[in-house]
Amino acid sequence: MFHIADDDDIISGKVTDVYFERTRQVLQAEQLDARVVAEFVVKKFPGRRTWGVFAGLEEASNLIENLPVKIWSVPEGTLFRAHEPVFAIEGNYLDFGRYETAILGFFCQASGIASMAARCRKAAGTRPVISFGARRMHPALAPMIERNAYIGGCDGVATIKSAEILGLKPSGTVPHALILIMGDTVKAMQAFDRHIDPTINRVALVDTFNDEKFEAIRVAEALGEKLFAIRLDTPGSRRGDLVEIMREIRWELDLRGFTHVKIFLSGGLDEKTILRYNQYADAYGVGTSISSAPVLDFAMDLVEVNGKPVAKRGKPSGRKNLLRCPACYHSAVVPAAVREQPCNKCGKAMVSILQEVWDGKRWKKPLPSANDIRTYVLEQLKHFDLDDLEP
Repeated sequence: MFHIADDDDIISGKVTDVYFERTRQVLQAEQLDARVVAEFVVKKFPGRRTWGVFAGLEEASNLIENLPVKIWSVPEGTLFRAHEPVFAIEGNYLDFGRYETAILGFFCQASGIASMAARCRKAAGTRPVISFGARRMHPALAPMIERNAYIGGCDGVATIKSAEILGLKPSGTVPHALILIMGDTVKAMQAFDRHIDPTINRVALVDTFNDEKFEAIRVAEALGEKLFAIRLDTPGSRRGDLVEIMREIRWELDLRGFTHVKIFLSGGLDEKTILRYNQYADAYGVGTSISSAPVLDFAMDLVEVNGKPVAKRGKPSGRKNLLRCPACYHSAVVPAAVREQPCNKCGKAMVSILQEVWDGKRWKKPLPSANDIRTYVLEQLKHFDLDDLEP
């Protein structure tokens, strides 16, 4: 009914690039195979970014469990830098080679989404960030998109199914459609207040018909203490500087005693605009920049064949380890045999974060929940900056 591959298509290898399938046919006809090690690395991040969030492992694990291979991985949610191996497979090439396309697909898109969510979270500080972008992508992908937005740092998600999977209540305000059909912002919000669960925050969209400042005042006077926030979804082409609009609204609401009413922004936001709007905004709904985030361009490269270091030009051969300093979060790529060394920045002992997680039959430890991954991401974000941006 929909243009998507199902689970069986992925597991059977039907969504692989055809040259991997032809490689399998050639090797089998020649009665050749090899025990290999393949590493997954991002050589360069989009733009001038210097780090990303590793995501997609849970989905990839469902494919890995069908393969007689060993897996080394950093924990899902690990913040990492260019050229750092975050995932490695050891096994006979014919057992996993044709799944390269699928595994890369899991990692590239999930990591791109989680990375942009983390950047928006870093820019917003303690202000809530809600994922609003599921509508920008194929609906079948909504749970994947919003899971990775959530683990990357978003506080909530908008779609019902995604929230259900994550064990959250879906987050949302009111659409322009309700106000347009009812013909007035105040009437629409009063109706919302009459009929919607009182535990749901009353957030009024104030840019449908009239000047945002005066609509904010009207709604605040009508709902009083019940009004949690006003939402601005103002197109950038109207009235110029959104910071000035927020400044006016904040002044007028505070002057009339509505200091409890927050300002919620949505529409065309990313980490750059969030940094500009933090002066007055209390929360953000971020859509396209997260759901349509640039993928992280992972590559899978063979680095060892039958126990011998080997790699294509431009790639360092031999299996590797990734060490990280638990104090300053400096990291180092070292030969696999090196499990620990002093940090050359602070002198503390760096330890391996690339660990064997699948031994061919079982997971060494249970995969973490989305909540646990999100907590891990937020802790690491304290040590990483948006060093490619200026406010």
